[in-house]
Amino acid sequence: MKVLLINGSPRAEGNTYVALSEVAKALEANGVEAEIVSIGTKAVQGCIACGRCRELGRCVFQDELYNKVRERLAASDGLVVGSPVYYAGPNGSLCALLDRLFYSSSALLQYKPAAAVAVCRRGGASAAFDRLNKYFTIAQMPVVSSQYWNILYGARAGEAAQDAEGLQTMRTLGRNMAWMLKSLQNGQQPLPEREPAIKTNFIR
Repeated sequence: MKVLLINGSPRAEGNTYVALSEVAKALEANGVEAEIVSIGTKAVQGCIACGRCRELGRCVFQDELYNKVRERLAASDGLVVGSPVYYAGPNGSLCALLDRLFYSSSALLQYKPAAAVAVCRRGGASAAFDRLNKYFTIAQMPVVSSQYWNILYGARAGEAAQDAEGLQTMRTLGRNMAWMLKSLQNGQQPLPEREPAIKTNFIR
């Protein structure tokens, strides 16, 4: 079993990477392969509503990023999409990619468990998280939950590693994803291990 994790930040090893890495470690600790793919810093083509994907079964544009993510998704059993928060929404480049991917490749997405992760300095994460989940719920993808909304806090690169509660949420998400994948493949599995709760309150 394998899960594809899309890093929707232009910073390949920033705070979104910290979040996804924590999910990936939990997946691998539970016997599920994980691969993180970064969208990078190049401009991403958006959908132009040409409708050619209905004929081709894929997007008409042959850019490297779309091809790579589509190929990895075809070989994956689950999907996690992570994004920094820009004005209470996901990164626009990420949304441009997801718009094309989800519209043109629905057959590769149906019934694969999915989850969203949002990373912010202070606010807007729940709105970005909600936007990302809409991709999954229109594509018949079971949404994997955690112990809290999948949000990690941090401004400067690497700062999210200090958010103990957020990191625990990521680990719980990884374990829950592994549990769902195994349950779908083999029938009901025992409930995943649950850590003692960590509560991080930033105003004391």
